[in-house]
This record gives sequence, C-alpha cells and structure tokens, in this order.
Amino acid sequence: MIRIGVQTAPIDLAEALAGVEASIEAAGMGGIASFTGLVRADDGVAALTLEHYPGMTEAALQAVAEAAVARWSLGAVTILHRVGTMRPGERIVFVATAAAHRAEALAACSYCIDRLKTDAPFWKREATQAGDRWVEARPADANAAQDWG
Repeated sequence: MIRIGVQTAPIDLAEALAGVEASIEAAGMGGIASFTGLVRADDGVAALTLEHYPGMTEAALQAVAEAAVARWSLGAVTILHRVGTMRPGERIVFVATAAAHRAEALAACSYCIDRLKTDAPFWKREATQAGDRWVEARPADANAAQDWG
C-alpha cells in the first residue's frame, strides 16, 4: 500500500503510523521505519513557507514511493508533506516504510527521504528578522540522492 499526501494541516503521527500498521497487519511484516522532519529555527528562522506545484508534487512523491517498492520488498510506504506556512518545531514531513525485516524498512525509509528532497517540486521561503529569503538547494541533498543510483 502506498499513501501520499500533500497537506496544509499538521501531520498527525499517531494516525499516520496507525495507517501503516493497519495496512501490513495481515501481511506478516515485522519492521516499520519512519522519519519525521521538523522546521528548524536555524539562523533566526521565525517561519517557513513551503510552496509546491499541485499535481506534479504528488506525482513525484508517488514515483519515489513506487521506486522504493520496486527496490525493496515493502508492504507499505507513506509519505506525508506539509505545505503553507509553518513555525519552528512543526512537522514538515513524515515518511514510513514497512517490510518483513528492519534492514529493508530502514534502507527504504532513508531512500525515500533522500529522493524526495531532490525529486519533489517544493520551494522554501524562510522568514527572519532580517527579511524573507528563498532557500537554495543543498549540494549535500543532491549527493545523498545520487548515492542511491
């Protein structure tokens, strides 16, 4: 099962994880790995606004999830991403993968977060006391995604 969501509402971790668990309950899967990303207050960031390209963003996240399923034996992949304006400490992204064993679940989760950072069309703008600024793509994110081949 693949679940993709791009939303303005806060990410409910309990609900998201329960959905993954329910989808693999009868499949004999024993490992769930998850990653939750939070808005950081680096360099005095008071707010982060995330814009996206509707339709294209969901398709990119779906492609990342499908690639993970093709690469590992997964019972479930969930990718939830926020858009709109968020404050430091708020959840911005949640990724969960489920597999029979932890190694596949952990690898697939890492793959998904690395790929979505470069493959999904999101634009970030930070609000600080010094003014607003667009966030440039980080070479480290591109390198991490490229490492997966």
